[in-house]
Amino acid sequence: MANYKIISKEYGKAGVKLLFASKEGQKHSIQEMEVETLLTLNSEKDYREGDNSDIIATDSQKNTVYILAKQYGVENPEKFGILLARHFIDKYPWVVRAKINLVQHPWSRIQDEQGNLHNHAFVSTPSSKRVAQVIMDRSRVPRVSAGIRGLTVIKTTQSAFVNFVRDEYRSLPDMEDRIFSTIVTADWTYSNVRGLKFCQAYRTVEKGILDIFAGPAKTGIYSPSVQNTQFLAQKFVLEEIPQVEEITMSMPNRHYFPVDFTKFPIKAVQGEGAGQVMLPVDKPSGMITSTLCRNQIRSRL
Repeated sequence: MANYKIISKEYGKAGVKLLFASKEGQKHSIQEMEVETLLTLNSEKDYREGDNSDIIATDSQKNTVYILAKQYGVENPEKFGILLARHFIDKYPWVVRAKINLVQHPWSRIQDEQGNLHNHAFVSTPSSKRVAQVIMDRSRVPRVSAGIRGLTVIKTTQSAFVNFVRDEYRSLPDMEDRIFSTIVTADWTYSNVRGLKFCQAYRTVEKGILDIFAGPAKTGIYSPSVQNTQFLAQKFVLEEIPQVEEITMSMPNRHYFPVDFTKFPIKAVQGEGAGQVMLPVDKPSGMITSTLCRNQIRSRL
């Protein structure tokens, strides 16, 4: 046994779904999310010897999610994740690390014909998903990260891709004007969370990504490459939210290629016609990913 070393270990409960409804006053609010708890213990006896005496059952971890939600409520993924992580660290001295992953399902208030937001009726708005992760060790200082999943966007002009490597392997022509579509995945880590308004920070990141991608409503903004748009969005986040120490983004290039109508002997479909007809091609796709951080990282304390 001495010849083998366990280099990583954690266990927990995945797929813990909950809907928390706050009905204080006439204006109700809801939070729906899926939670994963992962604990690391200070010994290996459960693995090496089959000794379960220190194991907090995964079913008990599931119950903890529901009990703490009932006791303290659920305001947002980050705060609830910190609450759960701190509980496991404080209650069980042999837990050396608690990791909490959370995915929020988006709901928006239904509006009436006058634009008034409904007090207690909502519509599912899955344009993207909000995620968060909280990791806490015995120091009790949370490491909090947040993110966006599945933010799908497209624009029909103000995008180009030219002057890239030209050799015997190249088949793509220069494209001075092309459709630009991608599915944004973003993850950012906070250097500290003291006084941070998590929901406001999330909205700032999401709006910033959309603004950098789209630009002003009447004119748009030019993008010479996915890489440049990605960098500008990351730079915006670091400038606008001082607590963010780094942000990682991935943006697959969702291709739309024009259908070739030259093979059809129909005059009406030659040239401009009534508009462009494009063929969506999801695979293979280009994948652009990068992480931008500050030159000097601030303390998490």
